[in-house]
Amino acid sequence: RITWKRVMDMNDRTLRDIIIGLGGPGNGTPRQSGFDITVASEIMAIFCLATDLEDLSRRIGNIVIGYTRDLKPVHARDVNAPGAMTVLLKDAFRPNLVQTLENNPAFIHGGPFANIAHGCNSVIATKTALKLADYVVTEAGFGADLGAEKFFDIKCRKAGLRPDAVVLVATARALKMHGGVARDALTSENVEAVRKGCENLGRHIRNLSQFGVPITVAMNRFTSDTDAELAVINDFCAELAVKVFDCDHWGKGSAGVQELAHHVAAVADSGQAQFHTLYDDDMTLWDKARHIARSQYGADDLIADKKVRDQFAKFEAEGYGHFPVCMAKTQYSFSTDPSLLGAPTGHEVPVREIRLSAGAEFVVVVCGDIMTMPGLPRVPSADSIHLNDEGQVQGLF
Repeated sequence: RITWKRVMDMNDRTLRDIIIGLGGPGNGTPRQSGFDITVASEIMAIFCLATDLEDLSRRIGNIVIGYTRDLKPVHARDVNAPGAMTVLLKDAFRPNLVQTLENNPAFIHGGPFANIAHGCNSVIATKTALKLADYVVTEAGFGADLGAEKFFDIKCRKAGLRPDAVVLVATARALKMHGGVARDALTSENVEAVRKGCENLGRHIRNLSQFGVPITVAMNRFTSDTDAELAVINDFCAELAVKVFDCDHWGKGSAGVQELAHHVAAVADSGQAQFHTLYDDDMTLWDKARHIARSQYGADDLIADKKVRDQFAKFEAEGYGHFPVCMAKTQYSFSTDPSLLGAPTGHEVPVREIRLSAGAEFVVVVCGDIMTMPGLPRVPSADSIHLNDEGQVQGLF
């Protein structure tokens, strides 16, 4: 049984579950398979977690691509794949040094999504930056419940990184949405919705506090934000003893965020951080996932049917119990229901399946209806893109 899927860097829901190998022996053996989006591939995760080319090759060799008839795992090294795969990745493995609009150096390297993968740039880019700069800022994808948790529990755990400070980026518009405002009304002032939405910000702050790293909130200010709305957010953060800064870097560049930068640098230099991961390696895979669901998502419990629970037990028995878990769930809510906004409690997190990433050295816990091959929206963006009479592209943005 082959478990390794193909990947493609484009959304296509029809490729999630397919039958391949039709048309006779020359085309292979008919079997069920499917595609994932490229950023959900185990290769992308390995690429971002490997520390050098030797480690990259070792991890590739450990990938489980299928099982024999007597259910023994078949690894990529068993089909002599690591050598060629490492050669293909040799140049791509070098971090990409780019220049910002203000002539600052930045590494752009790796791209796993935080909702369906571990959501962090490459370890080698981060470690290279640490050798070259006094301060290194790295981003983790989506909300702190996904990107930050995986940055701490997967990337920092595996790479031996110890962060000195964390910046939580928020917007008044997002808080208004979590306070019940429709998307088309987010640019209108609504102080009460901001106040209600602050419960979402508070959950993120309390989540981050569990890792022992000092927190600063950066309010990404837009022109539609009002002083009254921002005052509510400032008062809320003050009640939690968390420093908050209004940031206008999108409009003014570095001049709009200098106060934040100086504060975060001072915090990083202060030695306040007492970083620790959320769970220990010796916890069972199930207990790790349940602890994340309860402590980060506000859930009452993690639930799964017998088939899924047996898969947890199987991976434990095969010696993978010490791996961290990578939760795959919607980025729109703390729950697995994208429409459940704010800071919900009392819900359960259903596990649909789990996937072993033996090369990346974590187990993916797929929750709710999240898909590792996204689909296009009901109304594709292509519907509004066209050339006008002057030959100019319209509707692209």
